[in-house]
Parts: sequence; C-alpha cells; structure tokens
Amino acid sequence: MANNDQLAALFREEAAEHLAVLETTLLELEERPADGELISQTFRALHTIKGSGAMAGFDVIAGIAHEVESVFAQIRQGKLQATQRIIALTLETKDLIRALLDPQGEVSLGSHERLRAAFAAILAKDSDQAAAETPQTPREQREIFEETSLAEAHITWTPHPDFFGNGSNPLGILAELHEMGACQIRTGLEALPSLEDLDPETCYLRFDIAMRTSRSENDIRDVFIFVEDRCDLRLSVTPIKRAEGDVTDTPADPKATAAPIPGVNAPRTTAEGPVVARSAETASSIRVSAQKLDSLVDLVGELVIAQARLAELASTRADEQLFSVAEDIGRLSAELRDNTLDIRMVPIGTTFVRFKRLVHDLASELGKDIQLQTEGAETELDKTVIERLVDPLVHLIRNSCDHGIEPPEVRRQAGKSPVGTVRMLAYHSGQNVFVEIRDDGAGLDPAAIRRKAVASGLLDEKTQVSEQDLLKLIFLPGFSTAKAITGVSGRGVGMDVVKRSVEALRGQIDLSSEPGKGTTIRVQLPLTLAIIDGLLVQVGEGRYVLPMALVEECVELTDLDIERSHDNRLANVRGTLVPYIRLRDWIGSVGERPPIEQIAITTVEGRRYGFVVDGVIGQHQTVIKSLGRMYQGVRGLSGATILGDGTLALIVDVPALLRSVRLAA
Repeated sequence: MANNDQLAALFREEAAEHLAVLETTLLELEERPADGELISQTFRALHTIKGSGAMAGFDVIAGIAHEVESVFAQIRQGKLQATQRIIALTLETKDLIRALLDPQGEVSLGSHERLRAAFAAILAKDSDQAAAETPQTPREQREIFEETSLAEAHITWTPHPDFFGNGSNPLGILAELHEMGACQIRTGLEALPSLEDLDPETCYLRFDIAMRTSRSENDIRDVFIFVEDRCDLRLSVTPIKRAEGDVTDTPADPKATAAPIPGVNAPRTTAEGPVVARSAETASSIRVSAQKLDSLVDLVGELVIAQARLAELASTRADEQLFSVAEDIGRLSAELRDNTLDIRMVPIGTTFVRFKRLVHDLASELGKDIQLQTEGAETELDKTVIERLVDPLVHLIRNSCDHGIEPPEVRRQAGKSPVGTVRMLAYHSGQNVFVEIRDDGAGLDPAAIRRKAVASGLLDEKTQVSEQDLLKLIFLPGFSTAKAITGVSGRGVGMDVVKRSVEALRGQIDLSSEPGKGTTIRVQLPLTLAIIDGLLVQVGEGRYVLPMALVEECVELTDLDIERSHDNRLANVRGTLVPYIRLRDWIGSVGERPPIEQIAITTVEGRRYGFVVDGVIGQHQTVIKSLGRMYQGVRGLSGATILGDGTLALIVDVPALLRSVRLAA
C-alpha cells in the first residue's frame, strides 16, 4: 500500500509538469497549427500521461489521455488538422486531468465521458471520410504503399533492476509494440539468479525484439518515452528492399504478416555500422520535496545565527586560534547560505504558462483579441515569493484585459491595431526583482477616478491632488470605476488585495498611466523571504532592523536642524525636504535622546521618508523569524532576528509603519 501511495504521489508530481508543458504547447499550436514539432510535443506529453497514469492506477486519466493521443496521432500522420475545436477540447481535457489529480477536487461524473465522446466523434468522422473516398487504382495503391514502406526494426531492451519498484510493467510496452507491427520477442534470462536468491521486486529480464512495421524510428522510441531513464535501449531500423513487381504481393498491413522474421540473434548493424547503445542519460537533477527544502533553509538560518554568536565571542577573546576558526566557519556558512538560497530560486517563467492560458480564456470571454507577450522568463525568485505572487498577478492581468484593452472596433476607431497587447516582463535590479505588466489599452482616466472618489466621500471636491495621487486611489478597498459588474471585475475588490499581498511579501507596487496609450504597473519584490540584508539601528536600549532594499542613505539630525525646521519633522537633505518619523516616539522609548541622531532615508512608493534613530550600528545579515501570536496585530513589525550576542532585534515593516502613522495623523 505504501508503494502504491508513493507511486501515485510521484505520478501526480510528474503529471503536473507534463500538463504545464501541454498547455504551453497547445497555446503555441493555436497560433501555428501546422507546426510539426509542436504537434509531436503535444503527442509525447499525452503519451507519457497515458502510460504513467495506467501504471499508477489512474485508469480514467489514462483512458481520456488515450482518446486525445489517438486524435493527435492522426494529426501527426497528416490525416487530421489541428483545428481550434480540437485544441480547445484538449485544453479542456488538460483542466479535467488536473482536477482528477487533486485528491480533494470535485469533478462532474459526466465530464470525462463527454470529452471522450467528443474525441471519439472526431476520429469516427475521419474514418467515415476515409471510407467514402474513391478506391485507388492499382498504381495509386502501389504509390501509397511505397510511401509507407515497411522496415525491419531490431530492439534490445534491458529494463534496470529497479524497473518493477517504480511501478512499471514491461507487458504494456510489449503490447504497444505489437500494435505497431508483427513482432517476434525473445526474453533473455541470463541474469536470472537461483530461486533462493530471487528478489520478486527486481527485474532480471532482457528483451530482444524483431518487428516489421511501417512506423518510423521516432514512433518506436516514443513507446519507451516514459521509461527511458529506467532502461537501456538499443534500436536499429532498416528499410526492407523489394524487387520490382513485388509490391502488390506484399500486404499493406504489417500486422497481416505472420512469416518469421530472421535476425533476432544476429549482430545489430545498419548500413552505417554497428548500432550504438542508447543508454539512459545520467540524471542531472533530482526531485526534492518543498518541505525538505524549507527545513534545510531553516537549519541554515540557525547556522548563520550560531556563526554570528561565535564571531561575537571570538572578537572578545584574545585567542588567535579561536578567531581563525570563527573566520573559517563564517566563510563556509556564508557560502552554504548563498548556495541554499540559490537552490530555492526558480525562474519566474514557470508562472508565465498559466498567464498565457488566462489571457487566452479572458479574450474569449470578453470578446476581445488579446495577445500576451512575456520577457525575462529566466529571472529567478525565491519559490515562496513566486507561489504567493501568482494571485496578485492574476488580478492585475484580469484588470488589464477587462478595463485596459478596448474591444476591437473601439481600437480601430482610435487608430490602433484590433489586437490588444499585454506585456509582462521581469528583471533584476540590485537585491530586488521587478515585475511589470503593461497594456496598450485605454489607460486610466484621472477625471473619472476623481469623480468616483468625490462621489464615494474619499475626496473633497475642492481638494487639489496630483495626478499620481489620484491614480493611487484605485488601491483603496471597494474603489472601482467600472460602470457594470461582470464575471471578470467591477465589484471593487482586487487592487486593494493586490497591494496588501505585495506588501506582505515586503514588496512595493506602483503604477503609471497615459490616457489612450495604456497603463504600466510595476511590482518590486525582494529576492527571498528567508534572509535579508538589513540596517541594524539603535533606539533607546533596543535594536531594530530596517530592510536595506528600502534604505538609500543615512544623514545626521542635530538640534540646530530641528530648530531650523520649526520642529515640523522635515529634514533638508541636499536641498530636498524629506518628512521623517521618530522611531523613539513610535516605540515609546524612555530616556534622553542623543544630541546627534541619525536619519535613515527610505523610498516607499516613489516617495522619500526618513526614520530617526539614536544611532546606526551597521549592515546586518538578517535571518527572519516570524513573530508569535501575541505580536500578530502589532502594526509596523514584520518579524524578528537573533543577533550575535543572543539578543533579539525586531524587523521594521516600513510601508506598514508609514500607513499606521498616516492613519494616526
């Protein structure tokens, strides 16, 4: 039972990857329906899901995958075309398979039967058309047969000893080969041990197969596609030469031939020379569960803290050997930390696939013609950040498609292409990753936003605000300028959720828009949520950490500076007035403040703010620890860290603190 559960879990994991590939390929195939490579990729993905599903006991998935695979087999052979209907049905099948893979998912009992019937009807229609064709003349029959001439295939297939342990069954492979042509199979038993030493879960067999088929070498290799890393395979395919006039005497159906096929035990050679064994490639990667990876990161975080304490201890002792060991451990822990965090980094392009499908479905639902362009798919982010970023990006893309991109007729009247474009690009900048979503739609109307804000009581009619501040009103809860509620948007939820979600990732969101030309939304994110670079500061007897990604610089604040600003809490930083917040007041720290304080200048949502602290200790590699339940409701804190001397330092959530100060004002 444990092996079956393990096999099912493995299939679910692998099938999810194949479904992602299948969706990407189908969306590209929709644009290039005659692309042979895309058709082959689709076929191989379905073939793998079918075979692996049957071995893992997912019979319903294997059955529906077989129906779709049969259709794409006809498309590969040029008997069918990859129509929009076939692609749409296949995308629907992919969604069904994904739902069936979810143990908690609910699937309508008739869904898979309806899809199987639809694909069966496509195949039946193709068969009826073939039967209705005018019979060919003997010359036409000969020409057709010559195009699909037979070949002899010689296969030596040696499953690895753990072949059975992975849930594979060689009988399924042999049966599939038999469907492709007449076969003679000889089983090699040389490795079979004595009965006392026999392990029932170990495969000792080798299969020598000779077959006569009209299928290509690639078709034969596809039979082994989902077991190729668990076997050794030798394959040679040699066309059968016929004497002139023999064509009409040879059956066109390779299965109709029952004559023995010579050469099963003969050396495997072709006209070019001996056949080279096609061994399974050495695995270049391994699967590791996310839970194990998260546990490793936690342990590395503890190691970084312990190393900091060791370095602190070594600095207080006049012991050269201890200091040397502390330096070595510091170097090694830093390398281990960087490598471990690098393992967690995954390309953001892994999420682009679902967004292409999202735009595809939204365009159909809204009656618009929209294309999604992506750039920077190789940009890497921590896997946790990517997982939590998907939902905010879905909201943003839905808004771009619904509110941004106009209907084709409206775009034509405005002198635009009827095809709207949504661009999604990602790039690194310093210790941050930026994700931008741009559309070439109607853009945001500041006047409409202002009218809605006044009508909602969010803004006084006489109040003058900048255009940028007006645009930021769309991030307020319940704010929407949609004239009608649709299935896509218009209920006033979404953008405020997006902002909170991004800030929960210690990120920032900003937007710009030009009426008639489009809107750009930019999301700034940290590379990782596990360890950050922080600025360690002192306030009273406590120490606090400000994220270095937000800190621009530190400047002094003296009593004279406070006098000059008439205590309006504005600092003159090289001719620019920067408002500041005293962390001492926010914390409620007692005691005398120092005569010279420090201001840490930060940038949040494109604006500069200062945080006044008693002193700056320096840059600190911060391992983030979550706060207990008692502190969950405290605004302005995002976590804590342990310093080298074993004391605690709180991590300041800069955007949240600024919001709480604004509300208090």
